[in-house]
Amino acid sequence: MRTAKVRVVPYDEGWKNAFEDICSELKAALGDLAIAIEHVGSTSVPGLCAKPCIDIDVVIEDYSVFDRVVAKLADIGYIHEGDLGIREREAFKYIDKPHLMNHHMYVCPRHSEELRRHITFRDYLRSHPEAAQAYGAVKTRAAQLYPDNIDGYIEHKSDCIQQIYRQCGLE
Repeated sequence: MRTAKVRVVPYDEGWKNAFEDICSELKAALGDLAIAIEHVGSTSVPGLCAKPCIDIDVVIEDYSVFDRVVAKLADIGYIHEGDLGIREREAFKYIDKPHLMNHHMYVCPRHSEELRRHITFRDYLRSHPEAAQAYGAVKTRAAQLYPDNIDGYIEHKSDCIQQIYRQCGLE
């Protein structure tokens, strides 16, 4: 699902409930195939402005269960898109989910480097409000500069993200 209009909004307490709604549907479909369902991305950091889209990582033990996960997700309207160029992070789009907030959903094996990056980045921003505030300012400026260009928005944020990666030991 490609972002057409870049919009960054102030943190919304409702994002927690939106994640829980999506998580409940995923848990019901996947059962024990998912060992965790993580709310990642900016909407998971209290106080951080974000694009109003929930990012979710469904964690599986390993790829031995992946075909069953794909089938269970297909039953509830998710379509596997592949890794989209990022190893060990399988993307899914969805159809017919007007009852849920807009979201991006990925399936990652427990030992995925991308999963580790998502969790470490999230946890660092949660415990370092000054870094979250600085990142939020960069995101807001990027959205102002590139309201119709998601690639420009992402590029504008990249130096700040790399700096945070260094601060939290990801580089």
